[in-house]
Amino acid sequence: MGDVVKDLTAGTVGGAANLVVGHPFDTIKVKLQSQPTPAPGQLPKYAGAIDAVKQTIAAEGLRGLYKGMGAPLATVAAFNALLFSVRGQMEALLRSEPGAPLTVKQQVVAGGGAGIAVSFLACPTELIKCRLQAQSSLAEAAAASGVALPKGPIDVAKHVVRDAGTRGLFKGLVPTMGREVPGNALMFGVYEAAKQYLAGGPDTSNLSIGSQILAGGLAGATFWLSVYPTDVVKSVIQVDDYKNPRYSGSLDAVRKIVGADGVKGLYKGFGPAMARSVPANAATFVAYEITRSALG
Repeated sequence: MGDVVKDLTAGTVGGAANLVVGHPFDTIKVKLQSQPTPAPGQLPKYAGAIDAVKQTIAAEGLRGLYKGMGAPLATVAAFNALLFSVRGQMEALLRSEPGAPLTVKQQVVAGGGAGIAVSFLACPTELIKCRLQAQSSLAEAAAASGVALPKGPIDVAKHVVRDAGTRGLFKGLVPTMGREVPGNALMFGVYEAAKQYLAGGPDTSNLSIGSQILAGGLAGATFWLSVYPTDVVKSVIQVDDYKNPRYSGSLDAVRKIVGADGVKGLYKGFGPAMARSVPANAATFVAYEITRSALG
């Protein structure tokens, strides 16, 4: 079995583990990010993360926390094929000799390169996911205008293409790249640094599962700590209306978010994102490492 196929298989297993563990947290994050700023004297739809969970379960049941999972689940193989295969190929190019471990700096470069590649798949996937996750926040406006909300990922894609053409699926590509490139560079760099620290040297082949969980959790937390405001901008742009948009671009979104809510507006949903990042990314890396090791 070739290295690319091994990376594809192990990455798919890791991505599935990430989705199962992390998607409910991601749903709450997007709901908080995309809820409209309340009018003066009115309360926001959600008082916080716990309130968003309660309202979601009350209105939609537990399955509401997994709304929008179909889009990323359907593309998890392709996404992780790109992420781990591009990273693997860049590792091969950066190695001084076959089999030699990479330095932390080299892992940063490999992760950033992988981030460029996955942005073009992540953007339409995230757009569909975010528009499904934000539906409950948009339901009142849709009802008032007599517009029926899309019923699933395919329906969302059809609505987007009808309103904005195929390029509409790539709305938010710039902030998506602004998240994926530095985020993956730092995530893989921190993951390698943590592994080497815990292993006491560059040979990390004998790390315990517990150490892998710790390294993966730290890597995931670093990803979101470094790029969270960019993710907020991406989300609001992707759930924005195509015909009457509130935002003309990323910079306009930043100005309007900060103008309405202050800098803290760029951190809406930060709690659920951080709560998700540690277990979800730990699950991703551990599942990837176990599967990759099993494949030889």
